[in-house]
Order: sequence, then structure tokens, then C-alpha cells
Amino acid sequence: MHKLVITATRSMRDYASHVVQGMSKFPEFSSYGDAIDGVDILNASRFADGEMEVAVTSSIRGKDVVLFTSCARNEGNISVTEAKIELYHAVDAMKRCQARRIIVFEPFVSCSRSDRTTGRSSVGLWVHFKTLVGLGTQHIVTYQLHSDKSKSMVDPVICSVDDIPALNLLKQYLCDVYIRDMKTLETVVRPNWAFCSVDAGGEKLARGFANAFGAPLVVAHKQRDYAKVNTIESINILSAESLEGKVLWVVDDMVDTGGSVESLIRALAALKPAEINIIAVHAIFSPPAPRRLNQLAEEGLLRRIMVTDTVYCPYSTPDKIPGLEVVSSVDLSAKVINAILTNSSMRKLLRVFDAELYLRGIKN
Repeated sequence: MHKLVITATRSMRDYASHVVQGMSKFPEFSSYGDAIDGVDILNASRFADGEMEVAVTSSIRGKDVVLFTSCARNEGNISVTEAKIELYHAVDAMKRCQARRIIVFEPFVSCSRSDRTTGRSSVGLWVHFKTLVGLGTQHIVTYQLHSDKSKSMVDPVICSVDDIPALNLLKQYLCDVYIRDMKTLETVVRPNWAFCSVDAGGEKLARGFANAFGAPLVVAHKQRDYAKVNTIESINILSAESLEGKVLWVVDDMVDTGGSVESLIRALAALKPAEINIIAVHAIFSPPAPRRLNQLAEEGLLRRIMVTDTVYCPYSTPDKIPGLEVVSSVDLSAKVINAILTNSSMRKLLRVFDAELYLRGIKN
């Protein structure tokens, strides 16, 4: 087995360190070599005129390198633009140092929504992937891309893309924390819960939860004003049964400014559910999202928000956003890396989650 180095740009060093700790549980860890020493081997510096340079401070020749990075809000408080430039320089430096394989692990691809042409606009995700591949990246790993078609932007002959369904983390969390046993699933969840999409395009995500837990599906159909950014004109709620007294879970891949979920929650509140909650993988929380979510909580319209740590979340205290629960993706990241490096099947990580099988102890 080839030697491994796990490292990170300044935006994800703490996260990468926790992944290394998670990988120590695997029997293969002892043969990976320098994984523990690799987190801080990248040194980013600037010239007097502001230009950046990234240096690799120890040998990675012939080694598999996993580079963790984030260009969204991050632990290093680095801007989107600077984080991307640092990432590109880091990949170039590692290629020049003759790394055997470069695996970029970007839990949240911040430009993932820029995945199609609109008028004369650029396509940010294509630019990002094209740059990474052109610099020598051979494998890209991420969680819950905004669109399935995004993976087709990369030629698999040159670079592999693994898009891991991180919503499964949240389904498992629901089972572990709020359901716990089959009796609750059958007598509480199935008759009293419902899962709602943010819009028609998100129906697939919400349907995944509805199917996993055997609960009803609610579809929200929103009309946007595409002449304005993050603007919604109207929302229609489609449900086969009354939502009065139900526990509703609004499902989405991300929460950015919170405009969509705020409009939806206010529309749902008029149908008199028992409570409304949000489930999302990526907690982008661009302003004014914290203010909007706090306002909904203060008005008693929003009970809890479940997200993962794919985006650094400094708001994860009750005084910042009430009811916010952040689910760790570290162990899953360790499993993904181990599967890649041992050429093992990812079937268990990619398969459809079934709450009944999980609660009966038949792990998905």
C-alpha cells in the first residue's frame, strides 16, 4: 500500500486533524505512514504585492495526498477568493513535489450552484473543476453536490468524482437522537411526521426522507423572480393530507440566506402544524440568514435546525441560533478516505438509507 499524507489548506486544518484521529480506528492505519504529520505541511505566504505562494514543507514524493479544503465560511476566516487561490497553489505545489496521487476533499463546493449558463454568465463550478483537474488533481470528493449533473463536468478518464450523500448522516442522526426504536417509528413518526421539500426541484431530497421513514411527503412549489437574486414571488403547498398537528421537517441540501426557508415556513405555519424544523447538509448561513432564523424561532415558527459540519459553523450555540444542531461528518470522511485508499467498495456509504432496517440493527 502506498504511503498516505492527509493535509489541509488553512481553511480546514482542525477538521483534517479530526479525520486523522478517526482513521486511527482502521486496521490499515499503521501502514499509511505519515498521515498524522501531514496536516500542517503546507505553508501559504504572500509577496509584497499581494501575490500568493504555497510551499510543501516535507517530502510527499510517491505518496497519496488527501487535501482537505473549504472555500466557504471556514475556521481560518479566509475569504472565498483567497481560499480558492490557496487551494489552486497547493495542488500545483504538490504536483511539482511529485505526489503519486492528489485527492482534493472539499466537503462543500461553494460554487456548486453556479452549474449552468444563464445569459452571458460564467459557470463557476466548471471553472473550479477545470482548474483543479488542469493542475493535476486526480480525484475530487465532496458531499451532496447541488445537482447530479455536476459530476458530468469532469472527464472520469482524467479525474474521478465522488459525491457522497451526506443527508444519510442526518437520517441516522434522527434515528439515534429522536426515534431510537421501532415502536416510536411506527406509532409516532409515521402517523405524525411529514417531510417537505423547499421547492419542486428539491422533491427528490425530501422524498428520500419520506421513503426512509415511511412518512408523508409534502412538496412546495415556489415561483421565483429570476430578475432578482434570492427573490420568491409565491409558494404553493402540495400535500395529500392535512398538515394540522403534524411535525414537519423541511429538507434541503443547503441554507444560504434563508430566504426560501423563511417564506416556506411562514406559508406552512398557516396550515397549523405542531412544529416546523429544518434539515440541511450545508449551513452556509450568509447574512441575513442568522437574523431570519432567529426571528422565526422567536416567533415560535421554527423549532430546530439540523445541519452538518461540512461548512464551519460558528453559530452552533443556543444564543446565536436557537435549536441549531450540528452533526459531525468526520467519521464519514475517514471511512470515505479509507475506502478510496484500500480500493474498497463504497456501496454501504452510497446506498439508500432505511430507518426500519437501521433501527432493527441491520445497518444500511
